[in-house]
Amino acid sequence: MSQRAEALAARIEQGADNLADFVKDLSDADWKTVVKGGSGKDNRSVGVCVNHVASVYPVEIQLAQAIASGKPVTNVPWEAVATMNAQHASDNAGASKEETLALLKKNSREAAAAVRQLSDEQLDSAAPFSLSYGAPVTSQFVIEDHALRHSWHHLARIKEALNR
Repeated sequence: MSQRAEALAARIEQGADNLADFVKDLSDADWKTVVKGGSGKDNRSVGVCVNHVASVYPVEIQLAQAIASGKPVTNVPWEAVATMNAQHASDNAGASKEETLALLKKNSREAAAAVRQLSDEQLDSAAPFSLSYGAPVTSQFVIEDHALRHSWHHLARIKEALNR
């Protein structure tokens, strides 16, 4: 197994665990607190944000795997991500903490396991990536910028929303 892949996978798990540890004992009121997005347009609850992180690991890993295999990802514009996020928020507004935390653990562990299967050559593979404006980025970059960073990003916003 690649040492880099192992390190990336461990950081995916660490981020998910940090997020889970922070939210597991939140009150129902905290779980429903609105988290403002960076643009001010994103007004999802804490629970929806955590469920969102948990839900998108498979997609984030599929994108990284495509780049790892040398395939360009040109059909995923940011507008599609915004639409997907809005639909997810609508569909999961009432997701419970228990089911969300279980999904977070399951999907983060599956994402980490998939990353552990990548070789250094695959991590170094670069191809055009539409979420990076068509720049040829590596699979490792896609992993770091999406599956790995995502939990840390939302945890910071959740802490800000809860003043913690």
